[in-house]
Amino acid sequence: MPLSSRGPGFTRRDLLAGGAGAALSLALGSTACAEPGRKPNIVLIVADDLGYGELGIQGCKDIPTPNIDAIAAGGVRFTDGYVSCPVCSPTCAGLMTGRYQQRFGHEFNPGPAEAADSAFGLAADEQTLAERLKEAGYATCMVGKWHLGYRPECRPMRRGFDEFFGFLGGAHPYVAARLAGAQIMRGDEVVTERQYLTDAFAREAVAVVDRHRDHPFFLYLPFNAVHAPLQAPPRYQQRFAAIQDPKRRTFAAMQAAMDDAVGRVLDRLRERGLERDTLLFFISDNGGPTAQTSSGNGPLRGFKAQVLEGGIRVPFMVRWPGRLPEGKVYDKPVISLDIHATALAAAGIRKKSEKPLDGVNLLPALSGKGGREPHKALFWRFGAQSAVRMGDWKMVEQQGETRLYHLKDDIHEDRDLSADNPRKLKELQKAYEAWDRQLAEPRWGAQGRARRALRR
Repeated sequence: MPLSSRGPGFTRRDLLAGGAGAALSLALGSTACAEPGRKPNIVLIVADDLGYGELGIQGCKDIPTPNIDAIAAGGVRFTDGYVSCPVCSPTCAGLMTGRYQQRFGHEFNPGPAEAADSAFGLAADEQTLAERLKEAGYATCMVGKWHLGYRPECRPMRRGFDEFFGFLGGAHPYVAARLAGAQIMRGDEVVTERQYLTDAFAREAVAVVDRHRDHPFFLYLPFNAVHAPLQAPPRYQQRFAAIQDPKRRTFAAMQAAMDDAVGRVLDRLRERGLERDTLLFFISDNGGPTAQTSSGNGPLRGFKAQVLEGGIRVPFMVRWPGRLPEGKVYDKPVISLDIHATALAAAGIRKKSEKPLDGVNLLPALSGKGGREPHKALFWRFGAQSAVRMGDWKMVEQQGETRLYHLKDDIHEDRDLSADNPRKLKELQKAYEAWDRQLAEPRWGAQGRARRALRR
């Protein structure tokens, strides 16, 4: 069944002809297109609450993830890949816009009170990646978790997506018997879904590939796995019978289901002969909440909702066979905001955004055509917490304390070096303050209200 009643966009081939090959060559340097005149498909897969240490390729020993690992083996894995916030809705707002979400007040998740608040939702005057790709002739399809607004004008079908199957909130049950009262939507209509939700998302994502195989498409696939509640059917639980801890066993089953789902998408791209015509990203939306789900961030310190490395450094990889190296490990700092700019460059979209992007096109650096690091500095503000990374130095402010770490020598952020390096600390503080002055006040949330009250 199609995600919506809209057709596949039969005029897109005409729209995509002409200068696509030249634009793509410009983005990649001397790398050529496999199919001149065709723009690449863009697939963006997002895991939810997946900790830095929970993939086989990242060192996990008890939960095999062969399909996600294969993305890294066939592409580029970022050791120092970050998200722009340690919780999901702000990260997704930055991901969709390519801009620090604090610039437009999207600093926090909505709490229960804000869920129905008219203020909550991705700012109407920010342009999404889906909107920009749709303007360029792409079929734009979303399967999964939205969490960027509940009101009709904030929903995916109003923010650039031709098709949507998923849910609007921040978390959702997985098991059919427990779905009562939790809405799954197809387009703007509520539908009944009986399949284990991760499997259902795999089914719908594969259908997108089948439906749009003859013209470029953007598939945004944000799973709710491995976010709580911890639920998995017996067939996945049985794979991990040797794990004694029931919480860890269920988490492992959920992660295996997501890995299988990713594998189904990869298999269908290969079966349709689309691998070389597809730029594919995989990332987690924030670090793992270890105490709640067992999702671990080793060897990093900290957890979801913290600006320590464990909250913001995540599994992050990209694959584009024939255009990007295979099995490359890239150790310069990058951020989820870069996905937007990189996708636009790959699609040959050279028209400037209405508002400047904070993310950068990673293709030159990854293909060996760019000599400089992508970012001089990366920044975080999450209420009373803040951080800035410049090179290997990182400043963290939490609970009224300011600390300075050298990540190359201290990945676990154990040794505060601020007293021994006052000039370096001042340099980072100055950079952060200049960035902070550009930001808007948070538009919702208790922390946002407290921050606004202090500034009155």
